[in-house]
Amino acid sequence: MSELDMNGRVAVVVGASSGMGRAIATTFAGSGARMVLAARREVELESLAHELDCGALTCPTEVREVSAVDQLIERSLHAFGRIDTLVYATGTNIPERSLETISHETWDMMLATNITGAFNCTKAVLPAMQSQSDGLIIYISSACVHSPDISGVSYQASKHALSGLAHGTFQEQKKYGIRTTVVFPGLCDTPLVLKRPVPTPDDVLAKSLQPQDVADACLYVATAPSRARVAELELQPAGL
Repeated sequence: MSELDMNGRVAVVVGASSGMGRAIATTFAGSGARMVLAARREVELESLAHELDCGALTCPTEVREVSAVDQLIERSLHAFGRIDTLVYATGTNIPERSLETISHETWDMMLATNITGAFNCTKAVLPAMQSQSDGLIIYISSACVHSPDISGVSYQASKHALSGLAHGTFQEQKKYGIRTTVVFPGLCDTPLVLKRPVPTPDDVLAKSLQPQDVADACLYVATAPSRARVAELELQPAGL
C-alpha cells in the first residue's frame, strides 16, 4: 500500500468546482478516497463527479448559509457514515481591493466567504469527528499571511483569520484526536488570478504554482499518520 493511499477514507472538499479545490478533489479521489464535492456551482460539480467516476457525492453549498453547510455535513454522513478529512478551499477576491475603493458591503462579503464559511464548516463537522475520535481539517490560506502584498486588506485579513481558526480549533479539539493544517500557497495559476486589478504578466504566471502542486501538498498532509500534525505548510513558486 502506498504511503499516500487514502483508500476507504471519506473526504469533503469545499470549493471543489475549480482551481485548487478541484485539483485536491481529483487527487484525493485518485488516491482512493470516497469523495464529497461541495461548491456553489452545481453544473461544475456534476461535471467533476462524472469525470472522477468514483461515486462521488455532489452537494451544491452556499458556505455563508449555516443551514446549507449543516445539510452538506448531514448528507455526507448519511452517504458514507463518517468524515475523515474536510478541506476548506473556498476563497475569493475582488478587483476593487484597495481601502479607497472597497465598500462595507464588499468587506462583509469577503469575510463571509473566506472565513465565516470556514467557521460554519468547522463547527458543523466537529460532532462527527469527535464521535470518531479522529479527523483532519485543512484550510487553504495564502502566502500573503507570511509575506504581506497588495492583495487587499479584506483578503489579507480573512486569510490571517484562517490561521486563528485553525490553531484555535486544534487547541480545543486535540483531545478528540482532531488535527488542523493551514496551507499557504504563493502565486498559483487559478481563476482567482483573473480578478487582479492589473493582469499578471505571462512570464510571471508561467513561473507560478499549479493547482496540482497544492493538491499534492494536501495529499501529503492528509495521509500523515494520526500521531503527526502538519500545523502549517507554505508552498512558494521556486522561480519568483
